[in-house]
Amino acid sequence: MEDLLNIVLRSLCVYLFMVAGIRIFGKNQLSQLNAGDVVLLLLISNAVQNAMVGENTSLEGGLIAALVLFAANFLLKKIMFKNPKVKSFLESDPVILIRNGKVLEDNLRKVEISMDELEESVREHGVEKIEEVKLSIMEVDGNISVISENETDKQIHYSRIKRRIKKKYH
Repeated sequence: MEDLLNIVLRSLCVYLFMVAGIRIFGKNQLSQLNAGDVVLLLLISNAVQNAMVGENTSLEGGLIAALVLFAANFLLKKIMFKNPKVKSFLESDPVILIRNGKVLEDNLRKVEISMDELEESVREHGVEKIEEVKLSIMEVDGNISVISENETDKQIHYSRIKRRIKKKYH
C-alpha cells in the first residue's frame, strides 16, 4: 500500500511540475504540433515516467499513475472553472489584434506575432487586406479568429484558423 501511495504522490508532483513548466516556458498548443513539439512531448513523457512510478514497473503502478494524472487534470479544470484568478494565471486572455481594419501594434508585440504572421493569418481566412478585417482576436487557445465584412453585400464572415502561441505572454 505504501508503494501505491508513493506513486500517487510522485505522480501529483510531476503533474504540478509539468503545469508550472508549461506556464513558465510557454504553452504548446495541441491544435498544431510541429515535429519539434512531438519530440519534446515524447522525451518529456519518457523523462518523467520513472519519476512517477519509481522502481514499480508493474501494470498496477502504471495504471495508478495514469489515474492520478487524469484525476489531477480533472480537478485542475474544475478549479479553473470555479476560480477566475486561477484560470487567468494558467491561461492567457484573448487579445484583439485588429479592430475595424486597424492593427493594434502594442497587442502584436504582447503576443509576439510579426506583421507578416498576422497578414498570413488574415489571408488564410480568405481576406485580402487587413483593412477588410472587422475584428481579429488571438484566442485563449492560441487560435486566431478573424471576422470580416464583405463591402458589397455587408455580410459578416467569421473564420478561425488553428495557430500556435510561441510563448506565453501573460
